Formats: sequence, structure tokens, C-alpha cells
Amino acid sequence: MATTAISTSTRASARAATLRSTHSEASRPAVTTLSEDEEMLRSSVEQFARERIGPKVRSMDEKSELEPALVKECFEQGLMGIEIPQQYGGGGMSFMSAILAIEEVAKVDGSVSVFMDVQNTLVNNAVIRWGTEKQKEQWLPRLAQDTVGSFCLSEWSCGSDAFALKATAKKDGDGYLLNGTKAWITNSKEAGLFLVMATVDPSAGHRGITTFLIDKNTPGISIGKKEDKLGIRASSTCEVILENCRVPASQVLGEVGKGYKIAIETLNEGRIGIGAQMLGVAEGCFDHTMKYINERKAFNSSIADFQGVQFQYASMYSDILAAKLMVYNAARLKEAGQPFVIDAAIAKLRASEVAEKVASLCINLMGGVGFTKEFPVEKYFRDCKIGQIYEGTSNIQLQTIAKYIQQQYK
Repeated sequence: MATTAISTSTRASARAATLRSTHSEASRPAVTTLSEDEEMLRSSVEQFARERIGPKVRSMDEKSELEPALVKECFEQGLMGIEIPQQYGGGGMSFMSAILAIEEVAKVDGSVSVFMDVQNTLVNNAVIRWGTEKQKEQWLPRLAQDTVGSFCLSEWSCGSDAFALKATAKKDGDGYLLNGTKAWITNSKEAGLFLVMATVDPSAGHRGITTFLIDKNTPGISIGKKEDKLGIRASSTCEVILENCRVPASQVLGEVGKGYKIAIETLNEGRIGIGAQMLGVAEGCFDHTMKYINERKAFNSSIADFQGVQFQYASMYSDILAAKLMVYNAARLKEAGQPFVIDAAIAKLRASEVAEKVASLCINLMGGVGFTKEFPVEKYFRDCKIGQIYEGTSNIQLQTIAKYIQQQYK
């Protein structure tokens, strides 16, 4: 394979772990301090995003679809299997590496960022953590090289109560017959593998939920309505329809009845990815705006020289840095095997709020041109809103944080 964004940094995980373990308390680096390998990865992904994704962003947004050639390039660059162990053809890198890649791509395009985010932080990680060795050998090489994955939890009637599932999986000989409709499913149009949550026993509540690995060519699974969205338009969001879809028992991920645990623990990790996406969106929008207001003249001065404007971009920069600290800290905690659920919830909550605030203010600072499609800030504004909705709404994050606080004070 030719030099790729990932191949420049394949030594990352092991060496980074060793370096961190040798740091004394006095020399422990800040969460934003990147190792040599992390910086090499960040730089490589930044270049790829700027040169290969950037020229296609507007066209993909208008067409509401990812360019197939770009999907292929994401695989060739190693961006779709960052944490997959090298023995399965992946990058063998760290969770933090995936977060950095998601952030860098989001600076250019939120759609491609969430496309690779779902692949890395949800689908790949679920198979790595819960799959049998046979399932790993079957799916991980494909997920690293050419197969897009999709995480199928949400349904029309569930909303934020994602585990009140109506999709069923009835025992049928040595397999299961799945029926139901999944809604708002990211990557569904491109996916070759679907991680589908369905209940084997409705009376058991969440204890009946089971996760199934389903190949797109399996009879009975099909793609339904594609959503026409406000933002991240190039990212596919469709129904996934199950009609007597027969899945062998060998394709149950984890154990029967453990789908709730798999989904919730995977989503906890995924929220850090969404935080990174929103952080990148805010950074990309801010960067475009600062370049513009430094060049734009009014009353014989650069717009950026006016004190009222300075106060606004100084505030935005402070908010972005605060979001970065939260996202990076949550990623470092997860990577170190320490408790991170609350940190992930806070990171997603605040990063999505910062993205919306920054994108809105950036349009104000750019004035009339900021409201046109001639400049990309209006797209960042459209793309950021979803951050407060998917992978747990802001209210769900607040509820998670509130429960944690209650426990501390009890």
C-alpha cells in the first residue's frame, strides 16, 4: 500500500503507552500535548482532508451524498480502521488517534467526519470488544479495507428512549428471524455490515435486546427512505428495514440478551467521537472567519482590529479551547482504562454547544457573505446542529451528568 495517513504513525499505541507510563508526576504532559506519532497522524490527516476532501465538500453537500471515490480513499488512507489491530489489517492505533482524525476531518467537512466516526468509535470498537475470534477474522479485515459499517439502534417510535425497541428477533432453528424498521441510521446507504439491535423477548425489557451482525447481502434486509437533512447532508441517513431477515446464531455479537450493554457502552465511547466532530466543526468555521475578517477592510481598518470584534473572537477561541480540553481529557481517560462516562457526556454536551455558538457568531462577523453559500461558514452552521441530537440528545447528557452528581452527594 502507498503511504497513507495511518501508515505514517503505525507505532502509535504501544509506544505512546510506554512513554506515558515513564512520565513522572512532575513531567506528566497536558492532555493536549501530542506524542510524536499522534502529531504525525494529525498532520497527515489534516493534509488529506484539505487536499482530497476539501475540493469535494460543496458538491457532496449539494448532491446529498458522499463521492464513492472519496469513500475508497478513506479506506486507502487507513481512516476507517484506525484502532483495528494490525493482525486484521488495521492501523493498530489508539482511541486518541481516532479522535484526532475525526477532529481534523471535521475541520473540513462534518459529513465525512461522522462517516468515519461511526465506523471507528461505534462499529469497529463493538466488534473488537465483543466479537468472537471467528467474527473478528470475518469482519475486521473487511472493515479496515473496504466495508462500511452501520450502527442500527434507533427506531421511529423510540426517540430518546432508544431501548424501547419494537424490532424483534424470533428463534428459528439455529438462527433468528428479524423484523422491524430502524430509523435515522448513519452510513446505511454505503454500509456492507449492519450492527442491528432487536429484542428476542419483549417481556424481558432491555434484557431481551440482542445485537446481530448482518451482511448487506442477507435476504430480508433493505434500505428505506433517505432523509433530506438540514446539515451533514452528504452523510447518508436512512431507514433500515428488516422483513423476515434470517440471521444465523453465529452472527450474534456478544451474548443473547446483552445488546443493551453493548449498545450503551459503545455509545459512551462514541460520544467522545461526536465531541471531536463538533470541536472540529467549530475550529474549521473559526479558521475561515478569522482569515476573512483579517483581510476585510472597513473604515480604513481590518475588521479584526475593532475592539468589539476582538472581544467576540477572543470569547470564541476560549470556548473552543475549553471544548478541546474536555474532549481530549475524555479520550485520554478512556484510552487509559479509567472511568470516562461522565467526562464523555460533558465533552459531547459542551462541544456541541460551542460549535453552534461559534458558527452563529462567525456568520455575524462575516456579515452578508457569511449568509451565502459562497463561503463555507453557513455549512458549518447547518452541520453543527446535529451534535445536540444524535448519540444522545443534550438533555440525555444532562440527565447522565445529574445522576452522577446525585450519587456524589448521597
